[in-house]
Order: sequence, then structure tokens, then C-alpha cells
Amino acid sequence: MLLTQILQHGCLKVPLESREKQVAILELINLLHNSGAFKDKDTVVNAVLTREKTRSTGIGSAIAIPHGKCNAVKELVMAIGIAKEPIEFQSVDGVGVKIILLLVSPADQTGPHIQALARISRLMLDDKFKTELENAEDADHAYELLSKRETQQ
Repeated sequence: MLLTQILQHGCLKVPLESREKQVAILELINLLHNSGAFKDKDTVVNAVLTREKTRSTGIGSAIAIPHGKCNAVKELVMAIGIAKEPIEFQSVDGVGVKIILLLVSPADQTGPHIQALARISRLMLDDKFKTELENAEDADHAYELLSKRETQQ
């Protein structure tokens, strides 16, 4: 699975306007909603924020992967936001987050969700790529970096 297969070009926000965890997540949910990825925004917000309350999705190394499962989406959807300044996310390593990758998947589909998480993990292990993504000038540049990196693998 390539992330560019589930990430619409208009679902990247660079830089994020938000400086707070919950607001940043809502900013990304709004990108997906405005792109037509789902109609029932309240269900998506509830699914993602309920998941976030159980345990922070700040995985460390300035990365967070907030996610949720619900019936508001028919297929896995994704949005990416990159913050200029680190956002406090209660990450496992205590480091603020600069890259937020939001995933929302149907409640009855686990496979694509797990594949996307694995793909994100592999890409973010590449420190050079992660730094380039953090320093992307705008959403177009971030999408170009991601697309180019995925075609190299």
C-alpha cells in the first residue's frame, strides 16, 4: 500500500494553524470533511477523540498518528499536518509533535488500517525523509516529498 493512494492532495496542511493537540486534530478532520471524505463529521470527531483519550497517539520522535474507526467512512482516509513549532501531545518520549498523520477507517475494516500504520512507521524511520517532511515549505512540497519517497521503495 502506498500512502498516496489514500491521501488526497488537498488533505495536507503545511503549516498547521493550531498549536494545541485537540485543535490540530480537528483541523485535519476538517480537511477530510471539506474534501468530501465523509458527511458525518461528528461521528469522526467522536471516534478519533475517544481513541485519543484512551492513550495518546504521540508515538515519539515528533510524530503522532491520531486515528479512529467508525461507520462514517466507506474506506480508509488520511490527512497530514505539519506544525512549525512542536505541539504538546503527551507523546511517549515527552517530545512535542511536528508531524501529525490522521487516519480514519471503517469500523469493520482492519487490514488497510494496519497496512497504513506499518507504511507510516517504515517511512518515518528514515530520519532524512522525516526531516525533509518537517521542513516542507507548503502542502504541495510535502505531497511531492511523500510521492517521490514512495516511488523509491
